[in-house]
Amino acid sequence: MAHDELISRITTDPKFLCGNPAIRGMRISVEQILNALAAGVPEDDLLQDIALLEPEDIRACLAYAASG
Repeated sequence: MAHDELISRITTDPKFLCGNPAIRGMRISVEQILNALAAGVPEDDLLQDIALLEPEDIRACLAYAASG
């Protein structure tokens, strides 16, 4: 998946999560995913624990942080 396609999975809405970046308009923040990864939570665990999360969402969070 291209970088721009990944980044398009990240949304912001002032009415949603106080305008913080979220994944595909869901109540899953980029910060939440990045903090979990930084704490050593394996991607597979995140995907199991957060039913709507997709592998591309995790890559989108990383791409978003890197473009920062």
